[in-house]
Amino acid sequence: MSENDPSSLAFETLAVRAGQVRTSELEHSEPIFTTSSYVFESAAAAAARFAGEDAGNIYSRFTNPTVQTFERRLAALEQGERCVATASGMSAIYATCAGLLKSGYHVVSSQSIFGSTTLLFSNYLQKFGIETSFVEQGDLQAWEAAIRPETRLLFLETPSNPLTEVADITALAELAHSRDCLLVVDNCFCTPALQRPLLLGADIVIHSATKYLDGQGRCVGGAVVGSEALVGQDVYGFLRTCGPTMSPFNAWVFLKGLETLSIRMKAHCDAALQLARWLQEQSAVTRVFYPGLESHPQHELASRQQSGYGGIVAFEVEGGRDAAWKLIDATRICSITANLGDTRTTITHPATTTHGRLTPEQRQEAGIAEGLIRISVGLENVGDLCGDLESGFRDS
Repeated sequence: MSENDPSSLAFETLAVRAGQVRTSELEHSEPIFTTSSYVFESAAAAAARFAGEDAGNIYSRFTNPTVQTFERRLAALEQGERCVATASGMSAIYATCAGLLKSGYHVVSSQSIFGSTTLLFSNYLQKFGIETSFVEQGDLQAWEAAIRPETRLLFLETPSNPLTEVADITALAELAHSRDCLLVVDNCFCTPALQRPLLLGADIVIHSATKYLDGQGRCVGGAVVGSEALVGQDVYGFLRTCGPTMSPFNAWVFLKGLETLSIRMKAHCDAALQLARWLQEQSAVTRVFYPGLESHPQHELASRQQSGYGGIVAFEVEGGRDAAWKLIDATRICSITANLGDTRTTITHPATTTHGRLTPEQRQEAGIAEGLIRISVGLENVGDLCGDLESGFRDS
């Protein structure tokens, strides 16, 4: 069987082997094609290539062999027909909206999403005549009530950022399709190693490759995965014309990240569950948000829908912003940065970073309290992480 045939290969094998097409040099590792353009044997051959009559590379804004290898591999992991790689996770969301929506269309979105996504919907799509209604993620009736005749797309993150709310993808897919809408799922927190939304009925999956797909905080990138009709035509058409393009070097880095994705996600999950349980025992902590805890409102749903609970833990401390900042500042191992999905544990205050550009009303609706702290649990020793936070609790 070909190593590029995903029909019967396990996830771990696909993560290492899928998508690679060796050149005449018979290289073992995937090469980086650092070229902006490609040559043709004749003017007629160039014309045929540009017209779509012959397959092949044209210009690296939309055709690059290294980027295409990453696209094929991620599509295989998500079990989608087509993947389009983009310059960032936010550009992946925008490319999806720009490729599929037009003035007069309507979006229904979970209110529990990344702050920049909220701003994209509220501030920028609105300029082009596309309105968005925000609903509580776990309230299926609210989703249904918000759908209008002009609604085209339902959007959510599950688990959500930063409160790890889990949505029923199958139920939302059934609702969306019953009303002639598309369901778009941001799978950043789980990755296909833990959750494959397309198999649960979603139409499109969004990724910020910057996070767990890379896994070491090295590069910025995004991806859209779905059907040939939606992603291979509509989203790709936008990318080809407007160019929110992933660089070949970044694509190569992400390919290396995918090779260890399964191993890393298991380690992140194990460490995050240990840390979440430890946080529950701390007197200064008023609430812990982690789907792996039995106290989490959607614990049973997460257990059915995901193969692991992820590496993101959020918790609230008494004393609001002052107490949260003191705890964060007192840590010495955790990196104070808003990025996540890294081998290094990161800690941030969502109300003033990832969701800082939202209005106070928007933050309140999204459940972003001043005492909320988000941790992306890395691959360090969990005892060391607990000790780092314990010092923070003591000093704060």
